[in-house]
Amino acid sequence: MINEKLPKMWYGGDYNPEQWGPEEWKEDHRMFKLAGIDVLTINVFSWALNQPGENTYDFAWLDETMDRLHAEGFGVVLATSTAAHPAWMAKRHPDVTRVDFYGRKRTFGGRHNSCPNSPTYRKYSARMASKLAERYKDHPALLLWHVSNEYGGYCYCDQCAEAFRVWLQERYGTLDAVNKAWNTRFWGHTFYDWDEIVLPNGLSEEGEGNVSAFQGISLDYRRFMSDSLLDCYKIERDAIREFSKEVPITTNLMGTFPQLNYFDWAKEMDIISWDNYPSLTTPVSETAMVHDLMRGLKGGDPFMLMEQTPSQQNWQAYNSLKRPGVMRLWSYQAVARGADTVMFFQMRRSAGACEKYHGAVIEHAGHENTRVFREVAELGEELAKLGDTLLDARSDAKVAICYDWENRWAIELSSGPTVELQYANEVHKYYDALFKQGIQADMVGVEADFSRYDVVIAPVMYMVKSGFAQKAEAFTAAGGTFVTTFFSGIVNENDLVTLGGYPGELRKLLGIWAEEIDALPAGQYNQIVMKKPVGSLKGSYNCELLFDLIHAEGAEVLAEYGSDFYKGMPALTVNAFGKGKAYYVASSACPEFLQPFLKDLCADQGIVPLIEQIPAGVEAVRRVKEGRSFLFLLNHNAENASVNVGEGQRRELLSGQTVQGMTELPGRGVMILEEV
Repeated sequence: MINEKLPKMWYGGDYNPEQWGPEEWKEDHRMFKLAGIDVLTINVFSWALNQPGENTYDFAWLDETMDRLHAEGFGVVLATSTAAHPAWMAKRHPDVTRVDFYGRKRTFGGRHNSCPNSPTYRKYSARMASKLAERYKDHPALLLWHVSNEYGGYCYCDQCAEAFRVWLQERYGTLDAVNKAWNTRFWGHTFYDWDEIVLPNGLSEEGEGNVSAFQGISLDYRRFMSDSLLDCYKIERDAIREFSKEVPITTNLMGTFPQLNYFDWAKEMDIISWDNYPSLTTPVSETAMVHDLMRGLKGGDPFMLMEQTPSQQNWQAYNSLKRPGVMRLWSYQAVARGADTVMFFQMRRSAGACEKYHGAVIEHAGHENTRVFREVAELGEELAKLGDTLLDARSDAKVAICYDWENRWAIELSSGPTVELQYANEVHKYYDALFKQGIQADMVGVEADFSRYDVVIAPVMYMVKSGFAQKAEAFTAAGGTFVTTFFSGIVNENDLVTLGGYPGELRKLLGIWAEEIDALPAGQYNQIVMKKPVGSLKGSYNCELLFDLIHAEGAEVLAEYGSDFYKGMPALTVNAFGKGKAYYVASSACPEFLQPFLKDLCADQGIVPLIEQIPAGVEAVRRVKEGRSFLFLLNHNAENASVNVGEGQRRELLSGQTVQGMTELPGRGVMILEEV
């Protein structure tokens, strides 16, 4: 569990008492208790309050807040307040503000506004973290340290340019190695001195929307920026650790946020926490996939749902309300997929500025007689009843889907073959095909231990990093089923093409080679035509986006293209490799193909759906703990759904009832079933 001082599912969220006064505090405490809230995150954006001057610190308000919350029975997630620097810092130390993509120097304002390589920012943020840790390390309310908030945003200042050159020297050693990795003889870009290297932004190599003339330079700058921001986290973490040895430390991540390589970040975090803000139209399988990705960052360890809104966001184009029951439903979706907390942003709606219309447990009305508060209180009562039952439960999935941030960067920086290719979307297609059939999958990085799984799927593995091909071969040879797709095996980790024919290092495993890659505009299709029925696959299925023109060299051709000049060329192949099989899907296939394809492939490995004939809109997930198995059923429909839970008796944890066979699941309802 996160902290033994509170051995239950944590319930609470971000609280900003500094924006209010004693009358509101008293009412807040009363209402928090009514809602079953027991954990509050404080001090997230209070740097200016804590440090009103360069050498002046004032923690009186925080002392009083910590003591008051403890006296009222609340635990505290204590943030370091460093997510936005004070105005005096920007005025006195211009190095602290960022330079944007267009080369413009920012002034004070907004948040995420600090240069990650600013000596000033690093000095004062570390000092703040240190002072907080020294002061509150033994405070009885303290449950968790929260460093900064939602790291992100790149900088292109001179400090970052100097730091980038140092980073390159540490990564490559010599300029010759840099020139080779970046292929700088193209367009006469050879560098003869380190200070000739400039940052890839709108003044040099890049245009808007991930357009780059030199992908190797741009790719490395993304790695560098991710590392730079991670260094800022580590500086504060280490400052805390000097005084607070045992209390866990985290920072809140943001799902598939494109700027940071979260697998690298996870190695430095005690527990993963993340902020979940889907829109009204976000597919529920996409949210599920991101929960699974957050769980996968630390090898399947439970994570924290650090933020979600009780009702609506303030920053999306259409800030729709969560319909009645949806907040509870989505909270349990997080729990089902590995969350050991349910927490909100925010506790009380701000009276002013850009988040005053962001949802809160306590609305502007200021009392408990609201729909949102009633739903929050009902969920709090349920979580209290669950206690520690689900804490530390794990997934037992036998299917893994690979996700890699650096591969995403390389794909989206690519100068072709289509602007329509979005890595996260293609990964989601495979996840969704399993999700809709009730087949559980883990989201893993390319460094994961594949031996835990029977099926590994690596969609659009464009970048094959050192050792990945050998690991995939070993997994397959030992009896595993490996699946990859079009536009895979093209480049190495420096975005240099692996010569000799696509899919490069994966060619031996897959038993094919690709001669060309065709791209069609959105709305135009080819067809995957089965040569003969394979399992439940038969007939013809649409495919789109990209089309690898491949030749079999040992692989069996299961399907061919149905039209255009490459009609009759392979579109789906399987290669026997050792005791296992390796599949190649040569185009972006439709759901009607992917669902039976993946179901049959899983069935061959003895992997079956958690629920047979699962109704549309119903989600099935399993967590296991100490020999106990918990099956979550979540109905994302507004209408009731009939679900066959099997003939064995199961106890439903939320109601205490026993169910078996065909069971009615209410609209937006949740069941957590344990075998009796």
